[in-house]
Amino acid sequence: MSIKIACGQIEVIAGRPDLNTEKILQFISLAKKENVDILLFPEMAVPGYMIGDLWEQTSFLKDCEVYGQQIIAASQGITVIFGNVATEWKRKNNDGHVRKYSAAFTAQNGKLIPTAQGMDFVAKFSLPAYREFDDPRYFSGQEMLLKDKRISLKNGLGSVTVCIHGKDVKLGVLLCEDGGTENSTVKVPAMLKQGGAEVLCNLSSSPFSLGKNTKRHKIFGSLAKELHCPSIYCNHIGVQNTGKNIFTFDGQSCVYGEDGMVKAAAPMFKEKLFSFSWDTESGKIRAYAAEDELIATEDDEPAILYKTIRYGTENFLKQTGINRMVLGASGGIDSAVTAALFADILGPQQVLLVNMPSRYNSELTKNLAQQLAENLGCCYTIVPVNDSVAHTVEQLYSPIHNYTSNRDFKVELTGLMYENIQARDRGSRILAGFSAAFKGGISCNANKAEISVGYGTFYGDLIGLFCPLGDLWKYQVYMLGKYLNKKVYKRNVIPERIFTIRPSAELSQEQTVGNGGDPLHYAYHDFLLRSFIENWDKTSPTDILKHYIEHTLEEFLGCEKGLVAKLFPSHAAFCQDLERWYNLFTGLSVAKRIQSPPVLSLSCRAYGTDFREAQLTTYYSLEYKAMKEKLLLQERLF
Repeated sequence: MSIKIACGQIEVIAGRPDLNTEKILQFISLAKKENVDILLFPEMAVPGYMIGDLWEQTSFLKDCEVYGQQIIAASQGITVIFGNVATEWKRKNNDGHVRKYSAAFTAQNGKLIPTAQGMDFVAKFSLPAYREFDDPRYFSGQEMLLKDKRISLKNGLGSVTVCIHGKDVKLGVLLCEDGGTENSTVKVPAMLKQGGAEVLCNLSSSPFSLGKNTKRHKIFGSLAKELHCPSIYCNHIGVQNTGKNIFTFDGQSCVYGEDGMVKAAAPMFKEKLFSFSWDTESGKIRAYAAEDELIATEDDEPAILYKTIRYGTENFLKQTGINRMVLGASGGIDSAVTAALFADILGPQQVLLVNMPSRYNSELTKNLAQQLAENLGCCYTIVPVNDSVAHTVEQLYSPIHNYTSNRDFKVELTGLMYENIQARDRGSRILAGFSAAFKGGISCNANKAEISVGYGTFYGDLIGLFCPLGDLWKYQVYMLGKYLNKKVYKRNVIPERIFTIRPSAELSQEQTVGNGGDPLHYAYHDFLLRSFIENWDKTSPTDILKHYIEHTLEEFLGCEKGLVAKLFPSHAAFCQDLERWYNLFTGLSVAKRIQSPPVLSLSCRAYGTDFREAQLTTYYSLEYKAMKEKLLLQERLF
């Protein structure tokens, strides 16, 4: 028997069950016209996932139930499996809140189809409490549900029997993480197969991260092959946020055959009624259309990064109602890539680039900023900051009266203070003013390396609506700039000289593009800092020093061979550099990150709720101190 199955890869809008249900009903109607037998929708397709403590609002939960009933009623002549929140109103958790589950409901011919255990829904087993997820705060798991119903775990999984073309078909219904087995004590897919499931239906709400799909193919494909059971992965598209991170959902719903291979796949970031046929006798999957861009783009890092950043930025701006952007144009790579991004999304006439030179800015960077604006066709203005900075300094030298000693005194301004006055004047005064006058949001142009060590000024260059490049290391920003020129604009809108000048904040005589530049050597520090955050469980100063002593550091970090010896002429210089950046990484930069604009997440460890941290004092292990002491002693002796 051939069964036509489809995934409703819809855009899910967090906190809007009305709009999501409207979209679900549209897809049900379309699926009926295309003679689909079984239609899947993603996890939490009705309420959305990232809605914070809105999960505790009774009226919201009741509305989700109402919209769920509308979907059930629309299932005449079709089988619909959809994700929604399930609420047990008569049961409460220890915190006093009503018990809730991330659940999958199966409906056919206007009625709910119970599971083999007589349950109205399948609840999620694995409740993630990592990265952006905080499920245990809001939801209970399938195990608790079964315990309350006194159902044995062996008999309590989500198999659902539906009648298709007069014959019973047993579906194994599961939710997102339950499809993996790496960190789960309950092997849900295997237990469903043992219970007679003929095909696995995984409803997911899985945000994009670089390399995620390669990992998913490996896990889900291996399971399908091992269990000799076709597996369907149904994900949604859209943008959701946790307040500190903006997440894109890439869709890429797909089906794995019994051989573990991807047989058909939906496109990235596009709504799609993605359908295929399943032969129940042979287990064969047949795609109706070849839509496998998911494998083709996975290895093209610049392409997939830009596609994701553009989609996330465009949709976040739509959600916030922003259709104009203002940003500082310094003549450097970060502001250039950001400007090209917004010009591509909003149109160049909706983007205002503001060059704010001080006496330390070179003619080269000023010219590059103007050339960038001309190439893109953006709005552009030059606002020198020398006079306003001088006025601020003059005001800060005003006498301060101490009423205890009854004497006047004046503050002293160091060079660093003077640099920060310039940055704050640019951000909190000029850009903030233009934001109101131009009626646009302000972009924070910071990259991940700068954010890691707090290389940015409070209320200066760390202001803004959000930070689109905040999860990109400097080398990735350069890579993205090359991609914009070559593939997006197909001409050098970002001047070639921007790629070759030494990065610099140009805030002092010692720090210009021709003298000193940024204190970070990105070819090395990008990779050092990346190891601190993305290998947090495996990397500390202790680990870095071990690899340095064993001459394996460059291999461990993934940076250029020979770079460490080139940068650090002595063991003391290496340790001094390591501690400088680790002190900043764990010190004041934490406070800056907490107060900085939201970051668009691209990796598994973006700053914000993806990488949770507290303001602590910097700590070095006993082992690190002992190794360092021995290393420096040897250097002094020899």
